[in-house]
Amino acid sequence: MDRRTVLKGLAGAGGLALTGLSAPAIAQGASARTLRFVPQANLANFDPIWGTQYVVRNAAALVWDTLYGIDAQLQPQRQMVESEETSDDGKTWTFKLRPGLKFHDGEPVLAKDVVASLSRWAARDPMGLMIIAIQQELTAVDDRTFKWVLKQPFPKMLYALAKNNAPCSFIMPERIAKTDPFKQITEYVGSGPMKFAKGEWVPGAKAVFEKFADYVPRQEKASWLAGGKQIMVDRVEWIVMPDPATAAAALQNGEVDWWENPIADLVSVLKKNKNISVDIGDPLGNIGSFRMNHLFAPFNDVRARRAVLMALSQEDYMRAIVGDDTALWKPLPGFFTPDTPVYNELGGEILKGKRDFDAAKKLLAESGYSGQPVTCLVAQDQPITKAQGDVTADLLKRLGMNVDFVATDWGTVGSRRAQKTPPGQGGWNMFHSWHAGADCITPAAYTAIRANGDKAWFGWPNSPNTEKEITGWFEAKSIDEEKAAIGRVNKAAIEDVVYAPTGFFLTYTAWRKNVSGITKGPLPFFWGVSKSA
Repeated sequence: MDRRTVLKGLAGAGGLALTGLSAPAIAQGASARTLRFVPQANLANFDPIWGTQYVVRNAAALVWDTLYGIDAQLQPQRQMVESEETSDDGKTWTFKLRPGLKFHDGEPVLAKDVVASLSRWAARDPMGLMIIAIQQELTAVDDRTFKWVLKQPFPKMLYALAKNNAPCSFIMPERIAKTDPFKQITEYVGSGPMKFAKGEWVPGAKAVFEKFADYVPRQEKASWLAGGKQIMVDRVEWIVMPDPATAAAALQNGEVDWWENPIADLVSVLKKNKNISVDIGDPLGNIGSFRMNHLFAPFNDVRARRAVLMALSQEDYMRAIVGDDTALWKPLPGFFTPDTPVYNELGGEILKGKRDFDAAKKLLAESGYSGQPVTCLVAQDQPITKAQGDVTADLLKRLGMNVDFVATDWGTVGSRRAQKTPPGQGGWNMFHSWHAGADCITPAAYTAIRANGDKAWFGWPNSPNTEKEITGWFEAKSIDEEKAAIGRVNKAAIEDVVYAPTGFFLTYTAWRKNVSGITKGPLPFFWGVSKSA
């Protein structure tokens, strides 16, 4: 029997004993005021500025609020801000906070907290770094007013402050926000609709969030990260279940209420249960990522990176992630989200057609590769990364590489990928991730496409041509100019292999039918979600 058959059998039986794992310690007949949620991965660390893992961003969206929020139309809307003004020359932005904003320790949210929070965020975020590069000053005018003075206009300011990709510009108390942005915070006093119950946090098992009674939602209807974040339950408990069969059985038995990302292999089982709803979690989907370290051999040589592109079969990766349902994936000869206004495949030929292992092996040899170990970090507790890692191990071995396969967990990958030490000294050569389609429509919020060396995302690609074309997109004055610029970005990023896209795919989410208010989007939105007994 293959893995898929085994999983379906275990989940269909609903018998946790069959998995060889003990049943999770979850009380039956849970209160309607507690929502039990199975997240995509363990919340191993909790600093949404220090790192970019989606699981951390998702938890942070409950605990910290933002000045603006992206809505379902991908437009920035006011959130903590009451009003903003821009000078005639576009260089000075003046913002005023809504009245009544409080942190979870009861202290008011003040402009000085915002200034410190934005300074820490901007040091780690690509759009923030662009703002810093033209910043003259960022200061508090009074308790509710702050201003950002620039040396030249930055028209996408509101989008930068609203975007939902990590790191988001979450607002923290000044004392916490003054933490070195390259070190993790240890205090979790939030500004959002739920408080983090640090005392109940058991990494690898559970994280708990409690409704913050003094949070004042906006009056508008909620839409993604914008609008009124009305919390309908008293507690949200994240129950970590890295084994998919265990999670499926727990959902069927009513031990949990919502599973963020059930694997495709088990969806048919879940759909047969009359008490469970299953749907695509986000129509904008995801882009799989084979991320190489540009600092060290062999992938510091573009020929080695191109060899991977020549041999890589996106179909192999996509079938490993989502199974045999071809409606759930499509090949992607580039980096941008398909079926969006400026989507472009220029330069993507190397990812199309029959895979050429002979030419790839020749190019790898020309790069100077001589059999040194290639350290592959592969998180086993995250189905998306595990599936990709299995394909990559086979791919690199077929190319003649000496694969050092490091089977670990997603939290460890999140920490280790930040290390710039050589692979044999705690560093790495490649890891797998994925990027939400909502983040990959344009370069604005697309952290993974940036190629500005030490300031780039993990792997630290240095591609002046890619950066030049990204600047061209920011300067575009029409949709046609934007699309042309996206094509040039795609071509430059493929030529220099900023990273290797493994394809575009959709994922499911599943919940018990006594839960209502779940909406589609690039992260789980808990506001408006309620549960009946």
